[in-house]
Amino acid sequence: MEEVIGIDTNVIVRFLTKDDLEQYERAKELVADNKVFIPLTVILETEWVLRFAYEFTQEQISAAFRLFFGLENVRVQHLDIIKIALCWEKKGLDFADALHLAACQEASCFATFDRKLYKRAVDVNSCEIIKL
Repeated sequence: MEEVIGIDTNVIVRFLTKDDLEQYERAKELVADNKVFIPLTVILETEWVLRFAYEFTQEQISAAFRLFFGLENVRVQHLDIIKIALCWEKKGLDFADALHLAACQEASCFATFDRKLYKRAVDVNSCEIIKL
């Protein structure tokens, strides 16, 4: 079995922001020398950290994700779902909401109390949105 190393949010954040040069170099070396795996939960947390702690814009986050996910040694859990979420985010959905909704495409409907999500999501997906 091929060895793959799962990585945490802080490794991706160091790699993308270079805000701590020593940790950036270690993260860069880890990714260059190993196959790494990023779980869906880490992607969700990374988006949140980049947006709120580092004040990245939606465009900056999308570009950073595309760059990182495109690296040869990087494997991403449910990349197809993440791509859909990034696309829907461009259409006005919050990334977390878009990711939740994209992950539920096998369901017949998606229920929410969130009126803003309902308004923005009703036209972007194949799953019926139910506003509670």
